[in-house]
Amino acid sequence: MTLQRVFFGKSERRAALLAVIILAQALCAMFFVGDVIADYLEAGRILEIHLLVETMAAAALVAGVVILMRELRQIISRMRDIETGLRAARGDMVTVIEAFFDSWNLSAAERDVALLLLKGFDNESIATLRGTAKGTVRAQASSIYAKAGVDGRAQLISIFLEELLADDGDIPKPAVS
Repeated sequence: MTLQRVFFGKSERRAALLAVIILAQALCAMFFVGDVIADYLEAGRILEIHLLVETMAAAALVAGVVILMRELRQIISRMRDIETGLRAARGDMVTVIEAFFDSWNLSAAERDVALLLLKGFDNESIATLRGTAKGTVRAQASSIYAKAGVDGRAQLISIFLEELLADDGDIPKPAVS
């Protein structure tokens, strides 16, 4: 893994690249503006074709710098909004999971097993992590499925996946079966 991947994500690299482009374009704009001023002071008039082309190029570069700076600000703002949304979604998901576990009246052991099931662990791994027998985990998983009103792990996971994909933002009151 490169140092850049450790410190920057894809969005951050995009913003950094845009900042470098803006800097290069700003340097070019400064050069052209300085050249136009020097040529104007030397020629005394702006009506020469060479001077007009340089003036238009300098103006375009300055306009480009301004536009790219606005775009960079928007990208950074979007990145902040997305990060805030992700943090909120993570926090809200914990609330949703707890609400379902509460409505299903899961015991503390069943909550642990259910959470590990949602994280994708198999029964043997859960048994090893919790220091219990594989049969105990299988019995707890069956109890969780029955209380949740589902037939297995995939349906259990789908309940929470639906909550992630829901766009109304309300935490539903799950039905107890």
